[in-house]
Amino acid sequence: MLNIGCHLSVSNGFENMGKQAIELGGNTFQFFTRNPRGGKAKDIDRKDTDALLILMKNNNFSKILAHAPYTLNPCSANERTRQFAFETMADDLKRMEYIPNNMYNFHPGSHVGQGVDKGIELIAEVLNEVMREDMTTTVLLETMAGKGSEVGSKFEELKAIIERVEIKDKLGVCLDTCHVFDGGYDIKDNLEGVLESFDKIIGLSRLKALHLNDSKNPLGSHKDRHEKIGKGYIGLDAFKNIVTHPALKALPCFLETPNELEGYAEEIALLKSF
Repeated sequence: MLNIGCHLSVSNGFENMGKQAIELGGNTFQFFTRNPRGGKAKDIDRKDTDALLILMKNNNFSKILAHAPYTLNPCSANERTRQFAFETMADDLKRMEYIPNNMYNFHPGSHVGQGVDKGIELIAEVLNEVMREDMTTTVLLETMAGKGSEVGSKFEELKAIIERVEIKDKLGVCLDTCHVFDGGYDIKDNLEGVLESFDKIIGLSRLKALHLNDSKNPLGSHKDRHEKIGKGYIGLDAFKNIVTHPALKALPCFLETPNELEGYAEEIALLKSF
């Protein structure tokens, strides 16, 4: 069975997101922990999160994925920006314990002129401050497209972060199909080779989730512009290969395509048909 869902709005409540995921044909979903541009998170309603956990259990849900706000940059040259990243991630991971044993995804950040090595050092530093032995959440580094001074467009960079993190057993990777394709990894014509490279450098056991997005731009463009499934440069055949690949087909998959809910339902049905 394909474990698949899309991005839903947390403002509707946790239980309602679960119900909406089912209505769309999915068995998982992704949500922002707070406004994607930052700010204070909505107060947790324990009855609401408990209701979601019951719904997930009764409907054979895969793990769900919380996404940190886009403004979070743990490797910024600005100390206040790094402090915001620390405070936000620490708060998010504390709140994640209301929905235990799920996943928290973030963009590693941009080094803004400090250099990749310094960026890696700062990202690991924040992770070592916010991650705890007793937490149940798995933190995921997202693969990036490499625009500007982004860290994480190369597998070697993600490996370097992981090597510096102390609590490695609660750290993984979310592979974004648009991002890795724009970053120069040919998942369209050489999926096997890309996965072999990932396994050699990071280890496939670290791969915990997929963002399924086509790309508006060609291989290696470093643009990060998502497209609907089958409508971009990656193409439908590649997504069929991805969701049926033995190393990937059991992973939870999350659509971030430019769609309304009806479009998500159509894409979920399409991918499940494979």
